[in-house]
Parts: sequence; C-alpha cells; structure tokens
Amino acid sequence: MMPVLPLLKGLLWPAVDYALPPRCPGCGAIVGEDFAFCLPCWGGMEFLGEPCCARCGVPFPHEMGEGAECGGCMADPPPWDSARAVLAYGDVARTVALRLKYGRRIGLARLIARQMLRHVGDEEALIVPVPLHRWRLWNRGFNQSALIADHLGRLTGWPVDKQALRRVKRTAPLRGMNPKQRAKMVRGAFALGAGQTVKGRRILLIDDVHTSGATAAACAKMLKRGGATEVRLLCWARVLPDAVADSL
Repeated sequence: MMPVLPLLKGLLWPAVDYALPPRCPGCGAIVGEDFAFCLPCWGGMEFLGEPCCARCGVPFPHEMGEGAECGGCMADPPPWDSARAVLAYGDVARTVALRLKYGRRIGLARLIARQMLRHVGDEEALIVPVPLHRWRLWNRGFNQSALIADHLGRLTGWPVDKQALRRVKRTAPLRGMNPKQRAKMVRGAFALGAGQTVKGRRILLIDDVHTSGATAAACAKMLKRGGATEVRLLCWARVLPDAVADSL
C-alpha cells in the first residue's frame, strides 16, 4: 500500500504547480521551470567573462593577452587579486538583486550561486560573504551575501565562514555618494572575526552587487591584513565603469 504522504504529494503538487506556476525572476512571466528566465529577459542580460581585465574583470573589446590589466588597475591596483561578476548591472540583474535583498525572495540566492559557478575557478578557497552590521541584519532578517555564500558552498563543497569578517561600524546607505565618499564611509567599518581563520587561506569574497568597489576593497584589505594569501571577489552584478556615475 502506497504511504499516505507520498500519495498526497502526488495528488497535491500538480494542483500547486497549476495554481502557482514558475515565473521568470526578472519579469514575472510564466516559464517552464523554477528559476528559469524568459527569452526576453535572457536576451537582455549581459553576461561577463573573457576577455577582461585580469585584476578587476572589466570587459575588454578584444583579447589583450594573458594577465592583461586595464589602465585603471595598472595606475591604482585594487586590494583584491581578481574580481568577477556574473552580469553587467542592468534591468534584469537589478530586479533580481532587489527582489532578493528587499523583496525577501531568498530562493533567488540559489539561482545566483548557480550562475556564479563558472567563475569560482578550480582551486579551493574559503568562501566569505561581505557582512552586514548587526542592526541592519536584525532589521532585514538575513544577509543576502551570506545566503549566496551558503548555496555556493553546497554547490562546490568548499568551506564557508560567515564569521571571518565583521561589520563593526554602522554606515549610511552608499547610494548617492561618489567613489571617494563611499571609500571614506566604509573606512574602519570592517574587522576580522575571532580565531584568525583567514591566515594562509585563499579567500572567495562574495557580494551581490559591485558598484564602486569601496565595500569590497575595505573587506579585501582587512582579509589581507589577517594573512589571506589571495582574495578573489565574486558578485552577481557589476556596474561597469561608464555606468558608475549613473548608478550613484
């Protein structure tokens, strides 16, 4: 005799699927499976990858050779060893990030982590999310970067340390500030967690959106100060340099 619970699931799930069909994370259109984008949204997404600056990941118009860096990184090297993002910041990328962060669509963290997989590399690293200040964490109820990090840890089998960094200074939202103001605002905002867990480790630093890079830079400097041998930044979306001013 078939157990009752599996039997009920078999009867109920088709009805649930019919009543609540999967929807595109970008626009809400009905799609064939969970976390799948519709064709218009998929076509409007600008995926980032090679060829790009080896240091910051900004796209190059053509192949520049292995290890090539952009002018900005050569003039003023960022504190991380490399930075990559799944998408250029645009309508779809922004919608997904906002629905996760403010719309409490926490299932989107799994979608983001799955898309990040192609950028994680082959060498195991300690996955560390950019932390939230405790007041903001209590108000929001979760840290979106930590949710993404947890999913990425399960997908890769790599360790995740959500206590490696602490946000010790509560800062105002950075939107509306120029890069210098942002850098000043996050100065002294982060500290290392107890236990020196990053010493001698390669770090994969996870954040949702890379705008000016001020927050990630402050985190990377602290991780390097704690003895990390390498810090690689990985984000869902990246505001490309020409668009930074428009997003501030």
